[in-house]
Amino acid sequence: MNKQANFSHMRDGTAQDWAIIADDFRAYARQLPQRILAHLRLLDGDFGGFPIDRLSHSLQTATRAYRDGRDEEYVVCALLHDIGDTLGSYNHPDIAAAILKPFVSAENLWMIEKHGIFQGYYFFHHLGMDRHLREQFSDHPQYQRTIEFCARYDAAAFDPEYPSLPLSFFEPMMERLFAQPRQSIYKAALKASA
Repeated sequence: MNKQANFSHMRDGTAQDWAIIADDFRAYARQLPQRILAHLRLLDGDFGGFPIDRLSHSLQTATRAYRDGRDEEYVVCALLHDIGDTLGSYNHPDIAAAILKPFVSAENLWMIEKHGIFQGYYFFHHLGMDRHLREQFSDHPQYQRTIEFCARYDAAAFDPEYPSLPLSFFEPMMERLFAQPRQSIYKAALKASA
């Protein structure tokens, strides 16, 4: 068993306790890509009424972005854009955005966070909703980028015959992206204790 801190209330924690916790956290954080992949695999076989299952849709979205020359960060965002479907049935883009937030640019984060509203252009009107809901963001700098993401990659990724790349192809990209957060309240503290 690993060393453990000795407090029962955080106010009583010592620097030694927090050094133990920080060391354990660093090891745990290195396993983040594997945990994300395990959660992504939960989409396998989950069709939700769609022509292909959600994992195939995610792979197809990422493959289309990759084959279109998008950079690794964008491709990983495309791969994970619907990872929240299992736990965030009513807010899946927020789940994906929360996972990606420490690791991606503000532009990619906004695109993933808002893609559900933008994707609604293709189907909201069939459900009695406003398909033009995305227009509230028409003045945002990422408006066109998000429209393009949905049109070229997300909305087009339901083809049962499309030759998607396997999940294993994207694993090294995920390893690189999730190796070190760009922004996190814990980033400086963890470097200091390393």
